[in-house]
Amino acid sequence: MAPGIAPKPAAPLVAAQPKKPGHMLVLGTGFVGRYVSERLLTQGWSVSGNVHQCRQEDGAGEAGHECFPLRCHEKQVRLVNLHAMQDATHLLISIPPIPGVGDPLLSSHTDLQRTLTDGNLQWLCYLSSTGVYGDCGGAWVDEDRAVNPNKESSKLRYAAEEGWLDLVDELDLSAFVLRLGGIYGPGRSALDTIAKRKSLSQTQKLRESKQYTARIHVADIYQAIMASMGVRSARKIYNVVDDDPAPRAEVFAFAQSLIEKIYPDLATDSTGPDSQDRIIAGEKRVSNARLKEELGVRLVHPSYRSGLQSILDSWLAESTTSSKM
Repeated sequence: MAPGIAPKPAAPLVAAQPKKPGHMLVLGTGFVGRYVSERLLTQGWSVSGNVHQCRQEDGAGEAGHECFPLRCHEKQVRLVNLHAMQDATHLLISIPPIPGVGDPLLSSHTDLQRTLTDGNLQWLCYLSSTGVYGDCGGAWVDEDRAVNPNKESSKLRYAAEEGWLDLVDELDLSAFVLRLGGIYGPGRSALDTIAKRKSLSQTQKLRESKQYTARIHVADIYQAIMASMGVRSARKIYNVVDDDPAPRAEVFAFAQSLIEKIYPDLATDSTGPDSQDRIIAGEKRVSNARLKEELGVRLVHPSYRSGLQSILDSWLAESTTSSKM
């Protein structure tokens, strides 16, 4: 893939029919997939989802929705295992590309297109990453910026974006790509890393040096997904990030300060970035203006400060509830 690829034009937005509970098929029931599934179920939706065979015993199928195994390491996925795809009115793809394979579903392009054509699908959304923009020298970037992924994983992400959008070009349905910043939320945040006294992974350590880091609370990802159902368009791309591309060191410092006030015994100086000396010029600052203007999304957590505070508040609420039992 040549660098600096400009996005293809999207169809204009038009108002869609009011959202009614449908049948959501979630491919990739990880952190975001489970969060979305649980909330749709409370709104009367039918929800189906896949579970990686290696994760069938980790509780991924306990949310109350139908789950089925999917061997994502294989070069081709047999669509006979995806019968729910024909019944689904909405399809959310949250499966990361596989190194050396790419998107495992797109390898069966013809069968996949036939399955979608013969089904009830009205809406499709692929969850991608802001990593597709690559290094932009710290500049602000929006969805019109030509992509220039510099990592293999980001190149596969962009290929998957194009694959899904090309697949639905001949189908009469709404299709969206949401480019997500770093995802955090309850159970997956700087607070959780400190509380569990976990060491940073190698990937996290590599991110320590970035001056700017795009991030988004899972509640706002859910907002964006639901808002996209209210409009009809094909090939529309949205950055889903908050307003504050702060460095990880700043985020961990704030998380540390929150924990020290409430749980001083959990405070530690070893879990997060401990020196500004490693901060270098960042890759990019990602704009969410289109998300707000076109979809009308008002972020629940426009900054990591609000997001982390809400997580800490939930801890305190759970602690209070437990003490009364």
